[in-house]
Amino acid sequence: MDRKLTDLTLEELWQLFPVTLVAHREDWKDWYLEEKAWLQKILPPDSRIDHIGSTAIPGIAAKPIVDILVQVPAAAGFSEAAGLLEDAGWICMAQSGRRYSFNKGYTLSGYADRVFHLHLVRTENDDELYFRDWLLTHPADARAYETLKRTLSEQFEHDRDLYTAGKTGFVNRILSQARTAVRNGRT
Repeated sequence: MDRKLTDLTLEELWQLFPVTLVAHREDWKDWYLEEKAWLQKILPPDSRIDHIGSTAIPGIAAKPIVDILVQVPAAAGFSEAAGLLEDAGWICMAQSGRRYSFNKGYTLSGYADRVFHLHLVRTENDDELYFRDWLLTHPADARAYETLKRTLSEQFEHDRDLYTAGKTGFVNRILSQARTAVRNGRT
């Protein structure tokens, strides 16, 4: 019987796909734009598609995985969009009532040449956009985030949950600042 990625335990996945940061690459934007063009052909036409995560922030190190946020209005068929992505070869790694997480470019041999995470959410979920936009306009915070990620990646190379948990306080602080700035008409 052939194994699938979805058959692996978290520990097996973490060994196969360690948290490794690399210097920012300009071609990540091109990867995103090519994937966006393809996604626009299969997703409902009123879907919003954005490049998020550290690969969207020029100048900071990132995991070489392009994060894409797809926001779908409830009327457009949230679960329908998830099915379209699965039919197109995206692997659903997690889901809740408000979010699906998909991967592309993961193989049983490790990372492919291009790797993507796709976060499918309802339109009203803007946290990733607030965070990205804040880091794009606040270089000192972007550098602080990079420093935190480097420290965490060294400590938790084979434990994505602890790596992610270690970023939570920083992310929540930035989200609070970004929301306050938007409410007050500043960015």
